[in-house]
Amino acid sequence: MSRIFITGSTDGLGLAAARTLISQGHDVVLHARSRERAAAIAETSATALGLVIGDLASAAETRSIAEQVNAIGRMDAVIHNAGIYLERSRGDTPEGHAKTLAVNVLAPYLLTAWITCPDRLIYLTSGMHRSGASTLEDIDWKRRPWNASQAYSESKLYIATLSAALARHWPDVFSNAVDPGWVPTKMGGAGAPDDLEMGHLTQTWLATSDDEAAKVSGGYWYHRQRREAAEEVTDVEFQDALLGRLAELTGVRLFAERG
Repeated sequence: MSRIFITGSTDGLGLAAARTLISQGHDVVLHARSRERAAAIAETSATALGLVIGDLASAAETRSIAEQVNAIGRMDAVIHNAGIYLERSRGDTPEGHAKTLAVNVLAPYLLTAWITCPDRLIYLTSGMHRSGASTLEDIDWKRRPWNASQAYSESKLYIATLSAALARHWPDVFSNAVDPGWVPTKMGGAGAPDDLEMGHLTQTWLATSDDEAAKVSGGYWYHRQRREAAEEVTDVEFQDALLGRLAELTGVRLFAERG
């Protein structure tokens, strides 16, 4: 059985993935943004290996999340599930970043640097990543007029690119990006047309399966099928430029810390 940490696991796809993995006998570490959110999943957390608390919009709390996870022990897999969708404004995190960028990109980048490296990494992206701008001039939205949909699309382009870059730099780790589809969660809305169950079963399969099909790296997945991502995702120059920008914004150089 595997030990898996899932960010944003108090509702939606994260909670569904956690419940599926627990039912299969795996040891799951849950994550809640606050103690209030944690209280809402008391029944599930009672069957989990652990529960960590912290707001991914804050770099300091993200560091605390990593420390809490490391105190529990090394994970076999980490599912970077947490994300936010259409924010009405740019927001202002404690570090001054756009909230969409902070939660959807900077936090998983930092957790990847700070959590003891697992065997498998899964990052949730979206088909909307194809609408993300390939320019990295103003990824923190300090000069552009705020556009919530564009900011979300760009964040999902960046996280898919990060996953592909990790597959290139860490050949001993399975790193994959998953598009769960437009599913009827709180984020997706009740009218979303995709299959909710398939929306979370791809990441649980990639996190734990011994199937040879799941033991791969650098993939972009939709409902257990590999798909073609936007060309920027696998562009080495774009990957390296993005990693440089994320290092500038966070003060953390991922491969300097991990090698």
